[in-house]
Amino acid sequence: MTISRKIRKVFKSRPIIQGADVHLMQVFGHREIPLFDPFLLLDDFRSNNPDDYLSGFPWHPHRGIETITYVLTGAVEHGDSMGNSGRISSGDVQWMTAGSGIIHQEMPKGDPNGVLEGFQLWANLPAAHKMMDPRYQEIRSDQIPILRLDNGIRIAVICGTVEGVTGPVSDIVIEPEYIDVTLPAQTAYVHPTKTGHTVFAYVIAGKGYFCGEKKPFSYESEGRNDYDLEVPPYLGNGTLALFEDGEEIAVSAEDEGIRFLLVSGKPIGEPIAWRGPIVMNTQEELRSAFDELQKETFIKKGTG
Repeated sequence: MTISRKIRKVFKSRPIIQGADVHLMQVFGHREIPLFDPFLLLDDFRSNNPDDYLSGFPWHPHRGIETITYVLTGAVEHGDSMGNSGRISSGDVQWMTAGSGIIHQEMPKGDPNGVLEGFQLWANLPAAHKMMDPRYQEIRSDQIPILRLDNGIRIAVICGTVEGVTGPVSDIVIEPEYIDVTLPAQTAYVHPTKTGHTVFAYVIAGKGYFCGEKKPFSYESEGRNDYDLEVPPYLGNGTLALFEDGEEIAVSAEDEGIRFLLVSGKPIGEPIAWRGPIVMNTQEELRSAFDELQKETFIKKGTG
């Protein structure tokens, strides 16, 4: 008998200011450790106001993590300490492994109407890989396979394998799956998941029900007032469901359909020492990393 996952907890994205005064929505972050292990942070940077994002993220370091940037509308221009530079645009993905250390910048650009839509996910690296060589996997939209099912369901496979279709991002330590799923109105979908993996779904359009759950108070919700009788039973735009363990998840769309990012990964289960853009295992390692920044010995991999 297949074990279906249930909703463990629901989170609503919350406003936050990062970088050089960039206004965005954060879905989970430092205060949620270790619920999302191996994932650390998910930012939603959708806006139609250039004042929210044009100041961007000037030069800053990373060590011990991977950042996954997925752009739906607009673009993000980037450069780094290894001499790389480029631009990811609508439908593109950048999977950056910071490893032993990288210094880079990310500058968002809206489309001709000033619209920017995208998401950045941080994934932790286990201790044995925190000092690996930094690298980029830059994936163009036409390299991401689209799976279309008979009932009109569309799945963009960024990482992992869905019904024999494998995404272009490969050789990632935490064995992740990252897919962009769209269900038309009044359709349902069941997706197999690896037992023992952390799995979450972040709704980016429409609304629907996950795990057959239609009772609004049957799961814990971050920041919810228990006396609020207006809590909807469905999950809508800007809402994330973190699931309990199991072999599959089920989702059904309402009248307007639903679009969501489905992400999973193998938990690391190690201590986390996190300050700003650097994530290590101990406070001593963290202090050492910031000392190296001051001494300009942070970068271990030469330019190329």
